[in-house]
Amino acid sequence: MGNGEDHKLLATFDGVPLIRKSVLNALACQCSRVYVVTGYRHDDVFQAISDLPVEVVLNEDYASGMAASLRLGVARAQKDRPEGIMIALADMPAITDTHLDMLIDAFRRNGGAHMVRAVANGTPGNPVILPHFLQDAIQDLNGDVGARRLIDGHEMPRVDVEIGEAALIDVDTVDELHAAGGVLAG
Repeated sequence: MGNGEDHKLLATFDGVPLIRKSVLNALACQCSRVYVVTGYRHDDVFQAISDLPVEVVLNEDYASGMAASLRLGVARAQKDRPEGIMIALADMPAITDTHLDMLIDAFRRNGGAHMVRAVANGTPGNPVILPHFLQDAIQDLNGDVGARRLIDGHEMPRVDVEIGEAALIDVDTVDELHAAGGVLAG
């Protein structure tokens, strides 16, 4: 983003770094534990959340793409033997704890046997919850791909949860960040 020194997760939304806002939403929802996978500018990102009760997992191979972060985060979360693992991207400023709880409620209503994903007017977005039987498959992902390749490639019961445009708003460019109300912090 920007001049190469900027970091979207350190951009502020209402004065709060985006990484902190995302983690606070995760902590406020019904999930039992929160794991944060960091990479680029780990020390700065860690500093923004260091006082929060989360486990931080450093992805030293972050330059290889999103799959490495997914593999690390899911592998760490699996040690707790969860029925489901929610994958929530930290660069989605419109996601709230209420949205996360809507997904968790849908997952529980379906006995943990369905993949659950957020949608906006029927268009798949994020976050997603993967049931236990899909969690190992994350380890086969490589490069700059997310769980969508896994989700689209499996025949499985799915539950789409309509959360509105928040499911699609992410900030991958400076223009997207500004449009979503963010301010670059450097």
